[in-house]
Amino acid sequence: MEKEGLFNHIIRGQRTFGERAADGLASYAGSWTFILGFVVILILWIMANVYMWVNAWDPYPFILLNLVLSCVAALQAPIILMSQNRQAQKDRLKSGYDYRVNVKAEREIENILEKLDSIEKAIKKK
Repeated sequence: MEKEGLFNHIIRGQRTFGERAADGLASYAGSWTFILGFVVILILWIMANVYMWVNAWDPYPFILLNLVLSCVAALQAPIILMSQNRQAQKDRLKSGYDYRVNVKAEREIENILEKLDSIEKAIKKK
């Protein structure tokens, strides 16, 4: 019964705040909106610093930009991995459920075939 509760919790979406946040971030960070927005921000950052060469807050080779990108990657990667682990757990549970359904269907088909064989034998005897 405990497996059923875990299955329902994972499959039906009864998620904790952290799980919802990880799924939301993974969904957004993997979108074209995020990628294109991030590229625009990077281009603007570089253009602003190249244009204001003398008083730039992050002169070439853009050390601060590298630090920001590293921090984003360092925070984003584990959150996306948490979401992927949750999805893998859902997939394992779904495949286990599918397997049980397939085994039950196979048993039912075997029972039907046995009944058909017995009906066929009964018809041949007449």
